[in-house]
Amino acid sequence: MAINLEKGQRISLEKNNGSKLQNVCVGINWGAIEKKGLFGFGSSKEAVDLDASCALYNENKQLSEVIYFGNLKSKNGSVKHSGDDLTGDMGGDDGLDNEIITIDLSQLDASVSYVAFVLNSFRGQDFGTIPFASIRIYEGTTKRVNEVFAKYDIANGAAFKGSVSMVLGVFYKKNGEWKFNAIGEPTKDRKLEETVKTVTQNYL
Repeated sequence: MAINLEKGQRISLEKNNGSKLQNVCVGINWGAIEKKGLFGFGSSKEAVDLDASCALYNENKQLSEVIYFGNLKSKNGSVKHSGDDLTGDMGGDDGLDNEIITIDLSQLDASVSYVAFVLNSFRGQDFGTIPFASIRIYEGTTKRVNEVFAKYDIANGAAFKGSVSMVLGVFYKKNGEWKFNAIGEPTKDRKLEETVKTVTQNYL
């Protein structure tokens, strides 16, 4: 399962031993922006609030619910959000994800056919200015990473400069099996509601 996805690539979520991937995590890591003082003397840290969110759709591509910082758990508990990080790492990269969304594909409501993940910069801070901002989609738990199968280096990706929202990817059910579409596209949206609308119109 150790697959580093190319943008737009679709994969089956079958592991090397033939079993199906069930427990998926989407982790976001980022740091506070360092601001230089007047005439270059001293510096200060500017808090950064990135928000990971997850939208669930039925087979008719109708939105059923959104899991985000204001709604941390899906109705049946199969999707969970770790909570809102309002600052990012203030003391440099600690190697840990600041926000994590976990999903148990086997426990999703039977009506759910699409699970889309998006990222928004709540204060409108440009992705290209945010230190070590990165995303990884992996098998495991909030405490353990088994296999990373998609990574996006937002801080160093030229495509993300100037943007404050993006579509990470979509899990979708086909013939009863879950697959993953790695999207990794920045959008022109400013707010979560707009980004979800973009997903609905263009990425399902």
